[in-house]
Amino acid sequence: IQLQQKHSPNTLILYHFVGRPMSASSESALIIKRLTLKLMQHSWLVSPLTFDPAKLLEEFPRWLEKLSARHQGSIIIIIDSIDQIQQAEKHMKWLIDPLPVNVRVIVSVNVETCPQAWRLWPTLHLDPLNSKDVKSLISAECNSANVKLTKEQEKKLERHCRSATTCNALYVTLLGKTIACVGNTGNIDEILQQCCQCQDTVSLYRLVLRSIQESLQSDEEKGLLREILCVISVSHNGVSESELIELYPELTSAVLASLLHSLHKMCLLTYGCGLLKFQHLQAWEMVKLEYMKADENVISAYRQKLVEYFTMQLSQDRVTWRSADELPWLFQQQGDKQKLHKCLLNLFVSQNLYKRGHFAELLSYWQLVGKDKSSMAAEYFDSLKEYEKNSEGEESMICLADLYETLGRFLKDLGLLSQAVAPLQRSLEIRETALDPDHPRVAQSLHQLAGVYVQWKKFGNAEQLYKQALEISENAYGAEHPRVARELDALATLYQKQNKYEQAEQLRKKSFKIRQKAARQKGSLCGFALLRQRALQLEELTLGKDTPDNARTLNELGVLYYLQNNLETAELFLKRSLEMRERVLGSEHPDCAQSLNNLAALYNEKKHYDKAEELYEKALDIRRRALAPDHPSLAYTVKHLAVLYKKMGKLDKAVPLYELAVEIRQKSFGPKHPSVATALVNLAVLYCQMKKQIEALPLYERALKIYEDSFGHMHPRVGETLKNLAVLSYERGDFEKAAELYKRAMEIKEAETLLIGGKAISRHSSSGDTFSLKSALSPNAFLEHEQR
Repeated sequence: IQLQQKHSPNTLILYHFVGRPMSASSESALIIKRLTLKLMQHSWLVSPLTFDPAKLLEEFPRWLEKLSARHQGSIIIIIDSIDQIQQAEKHMKWLIDPLPVNVRVIVSVNVETCPQAWRLWPTLHLDPLNSKDVKSLISAECNSANVKLTKEQEKKLERHCRSATTCNALYVTLLGKTIACVGNTGNIDEILQQCCQCQDTVSLYRLVLRSIQESLQSDEEKGLLREILCVISVSHNGVSESELIELYPELTSAVLASLLHSLHKMCLLTYGCGLLKFQHLQAWEMVKLEYMKADENVISAYRQKLVEYFTMQLSQDRVTWRSADELPWLFQQQGDKQKLHKCLLNLFVSQNLYKRGHFAELLSYWQLVGKDKSSMAAEYFDSLKEYEKNSEGEESMICLADLYETLGRFLKDLGLLSQAVAPLQRSLEIRETALDPDHPRVAQSLHQLAGVYVQWKKFGNAEQLYKQALEISENAYGAEHPRVARELDALATLYQKQNKYEQAEQLRKKSFKIRQKAARQKGSLCGFALLRQRALQLEELTLGKDTPDNARTLNELGVLYYLQNNLETAELFLKRSLEMRERVLGSEHPDCAQSLNNLAALYNEKKHYDKAEELYEKALDIRRRALAPDHPSLAYTVKHLAVLYKKMGKLDKAVPLYELAVEIRQKSFGPKHPSVATALVNLAVLYCQMKKQIEALPLYERALKIYEDSFGHMHPRVGETLKNLAVLSYERGDFEKAAELYKRAMEIKEAETLLIGGKAISRHSSSGDTFSLKSALSPNAFLEHEQR
């Protein structure tokens, strides 16, 4: 690959090397995903990537086609040990289909295990090493250790390395290392005699292992060597050094370092992703034969040791990527379906697997325990509801929102679109309540929910959500941030699906400019030049070179620290951004309003409401004078200040802002848009808090009509508005109408329960501030919930 790249710089080479069978490197879905991501990086195209293995298989050839049409040179795809890939003939069948003219594929296979479909390909058989190659390899190893072989010894080795199993590169290299290792301290003729009795690589590895054992000082070290190799051999993807020390407390760092040095030097172990694993398949096979005699009881005992270790981590709420990788796989190997099922219902284990792309593996575990997609979805819902019962405090609720989002995305990738809506909606509601209605994570929820509606072909719902996500991202990060480009691309794709090509083109151009500018800022510099540029940028930011770009960067850094909950550092950056903008642009510039908004949001988070109020009022004053009456940024400030007034009990000051929010949304979206209904509901709830039920009633009725016309009569938002109207009717003494409205609301709730295939999850409205009936239309039952 390196030589080809050197001689043909325009050639794009995509490659993957498969390790031992059943490891992560042999999982076909992960391989295709990795290759697809590489293609996407080179094509400069932005598109959401599915985790569904079947869809990945469909999409990969399309990406290849797109890239081959744009790429100047040829494309080479190289897959080593393709016959070791799980279900290779099924998942790699795209290789056999006609490929673009400038795409070539090279795969390596063992002759015995080569799938039938590939036997017809032009084939290069690797010839055995000739005598010259054998001599050269062995001499290189011996010279590195200053070991000299006699002519007779060299001839003996050449004669030995002539059979099919002794003339491969691994065998000869290992042979040279063995001789070089003992050559300075032992009898070379004696070791040659022992090596010549080894007729394949596995038996030679056994000799290597025994020589390492003999070099150890004590029986305890020999025992630890055995334990280390056995526990690595039964693991899924290897074991880390820290895990070995925790598994074997008697193992000191010094002894471990000495053992690993010997094992690494003799090609037994290597490192990958911080884990110790076998360098070659033959080393793994040798350990199973030498130490475990291929005895299933012995193998099972070592697996159980790892099971207990990672289970202990789970019991301490330490769900790491390691426990998520190893535990389900170990239970699968043990055939323990009950424990595997329980492990999968640990929400953090499943979340970890899914987020790291192990979608196919997660599905295969569920299939093993005998659950189809729908029953799996229902069980996850039940687990989440149980977890939610014990969730208290902001941190716990944010974690819960992440779990709901992961489930929604998982169900979406499974094609269960109707079931995916409920968890994504719940995630959105929690984030709006626990964080802030315009927190960037809320934009993430809106984006994910919109994606489901796009697949479901409910384009009106998706458009509203994408626009809200765009508004939040622009206000949080600024109009030229890559997150904004992502939302613009999503909206453009949506318009394209609706044949609104002119609108789509405008958004794509805007997105392209943002990405182009971001790419220029990153630059094509490397090494010291890039470090120097970054150092200068930091110096400018901290020592005070006032420019609009620096002010924007400071604002983005402030938002970043805010998202990480580092509020003190966020405050420093946001204040610096505001001061710089006021000096450079003037205190009445709209960019100053953005900084004021972000600072106000931070003070709101810290519960410094008086400071937040003052800053929001300043921002509103600037935006009212500088922006159009229906501008999204103006709506953003109006909404935030209104919510703050309400939180502080200043209801009279909140009313005109809630009314202005309705007016802005009507101008932006038209009088019959669902966003207008949301604003109407928010205003109605405020009137109810002020005991002005007469003013609230027509607002609820108008919102109900908009929701019914937009979403249909059985949508959850219709049900929530009906419940609010029921409470209002009850409080006015119209019990018959209240009962009728409540009955309709419950019918919608029951229909929703059937839709998601299980008991309904607890729900707060995402449509607006809501009332909720607790039981039998209790007059005191009224749950206020601030929403978008």
